[in-house]
Amino acid sequence: MNALNLAAIIEHCKRQQDIQATPRQWQVLHHITDCRTAAMGGQHYACPTCQHHWTWYHSCRDRHCPQCQGHASQQWCEKQQSQLLPVPYFHLVFTLPHELNTWIGQHGRCLYRLLFQSCWNSLKTLGERKLKGQLGMTAVLHTWGQQLTRHVHLHCLVPAGSLKYQARWHTHNKNYLLPVKALSNRFRGQMVSRIREAWQQGLLASVSKNEINQQLNRLMQKPWVVYSKSALHYRKTLVNYLARYTHRIGLSNGRILGWNENQVTLQYLDYKDSGGSKCLKLAPQELVRRFLLHVLPKGFMRIRHYGYLANAIKAKRLACIRRQIKPQHKKQQPEQTENQPTLRCCPNCQSPISRMAAYTPENESSNTIKAINSS
Repeated sequence: MNALNLAAIIEHCKRQQDIQATPRQWQVLHHITDCRTAAMGGQHYACPTCQHHWTWYHSCRDRHCPQCQGHASQQWCEKQQSQLLPVPYFHLVFTLPHELNTWIGQHGRCLYRLLFQSCWNSLKTLGERKLKGQLGMTAVLHTWGQQLTRHVHLHCLVPAGSLKYQARWHTHNKNYLLPVKALSNRFRGQMVSRIREAWQQGLLASVSKNEINQQLNRLMQKPWVVYSKSALHYRKTLVNYLARYTHRIGLSNGRILGWNENQVTLQYLDYKDSGGSKCLKLAPQELVRRFLLHVLPKGFMRIRHYGYLANAIKAKRLACIRRQIKPQHKKQQPEQTENQPTLRCCPNCQSPISRMAAYTPENESSNTIKAINSS
């Protein structure tokens, strides 16, 4: 029976020579297929209690790998939750029209950067105009939908308040942050303007002048989608949701229900049908192709912070805001667990294991595992 994981499907497509990928995409594919195998090396373990021996292979730690980055996501989630202010929050989603998908495939790094800039500039400008102060924003880039098609959007978590002059905090008590229609129009204008400027600077070399003018003129005639909702009662849940996709892609091995040489059965949620669970059948080559649509440029930062939540000033600004909030809303300090050591346990008797031996692919041919003394 075929293993129900993405690595096995990729290996099958590689044998069939049915993958077309860029060098960056091939790098990600090799990481996924090598993850937690002898190719990555590992550690030999021996239990001093029951004398059980086993090998733990290293992970690739690639942010696109469905097996990796779970611990990094958890750490990010805990850090963000510890920094949440005791005020309402707003969840905003800025979505790019699908007409831009072709350009994104050719110039992803440029257009992703323009998306971040356009969203923040729209929020910053309207915040200064409507709320008379500076907003803060944490933004996470998502590029996929439930069926793994390209669906580029930015999830933003914004505290319901602004910093006015001399760092005076003012809580925004309304059930909306900013007028959605005005925000959508400004986001559209900002993005179209920045795309045109990027083309003039030669950053969109594959797009002709006639194509850029026609496409951008059409986009200015249609409404753009900006979602805005108060997240007062589920702000921690929202942080948990964002954390699942901050360090890896939106395809987990658990969604693969079965596959053979001709077809992969993938589970997905149909939000148009009340979020019900459904099955999608794809050829293995099509699944890999859709997966590769969401490989980010090397080194591109998917998570960014703006305003008074910017990394350079966040600690100082958050401390200033908390001093101005009423004492009864003072945030409880999270428990300190980072200094507690983590020990692996024996899979046979569950005893803690603290000693190990190095493993490399070169010594695999010996077919022997050296015992580790308990002393």
